[in-house]
Amino acid sequence: TQQLEQSPRFLSIQEGENFTAYCNSSSVFTSLQWYRQDPGEGPVLLMTLVTRGEMKKQKRLTFQFGDARKDSSLHITATQPGDTGLYLCAGAQCS
Repeated sequence: TQQLEQSPRFLSIQEGENFTAYCNSSSVFTSLQWYRQDPGEGPVLLMTLVTRGEMKKQKRLTFQFGDARKDSSLHITATQPGDTGLYLCAGAQCS
């Protein structure tokens, strides 16, 4: 099992600030997913990235997949109270 290092995981900041979460691995992934989880709830898929260097936007959220497909970032612009939660990344490898 390949390990993904992530920081920070939980978003709890002042409204209107910008927030960036990073996900890094020593292994190459064919795809990478970002999830958001509220306390007591299951994770909800936010975005799947599959192409190296890919960047996708979803309202105030920007997702980026590194050129080497070993890292990713999630950036939230002008955070709102509803953005508070646990953000998780998961990578998939195909042999």
